[in-house]
Amino acid sequence: MRFSASFILSGLLATGALAAPAAVKRAGVLTKQSYADFQISDGVAGNAQAEVLQKFPIDMNDLANVDPADQQIISGAREVAESAETDAFNPAIDAASGADATALQNGKIKNKVLKLQLEVMDLMISQAQGEDNADKIAEETTKLNTNIGLDSDAAGQASQSVQFDG
Repeated sequence: MRFSASFILSGLLATGALAAPAAVKRAGVLTKQSYADFQISDGVAGNAQAEVLQKFPIDMNDLANVDPADQQIISGAREVAESAETDAFNPAIDAASGADATALQNGKIKNKVLKLQLEVMDLMISQAQGEDNADKIAEETTKLNTNIGLDSDAAGQASQSVQFDG
């Protein structure tokens, strides 16, 4: 008895033997941390974006499969970094002077890179998973690039963090 190739192929497809593999969500790679553990403002200015990507090592080439728990950590960390900026950095800079104020300003810029990079990552993950965030990604990327430029301009200068428990 002869079977045609198309008959065999349709039988295999019907049984699922040749079905395309489903995308598999990756297991989470991040752990929830305190601001003191994930902040990047200490040290020197000039490499803020690389520091963020080291602290939040998400596979930027496979955002559609980022674990929901990792996205939640990224979103929460962004909110904490934003609060650190408004509730801790701004008052500390207002109260400081001279080199201390400059180091705190550099720390604030690094914190803004942290906040904005996490915002862009969060938006890009949502976009890869079906939401339309193109306009917001473009807007936040512009802000991020501005602050990366400011951080680069201050490369090698002292950078200071703030105490923040948010």
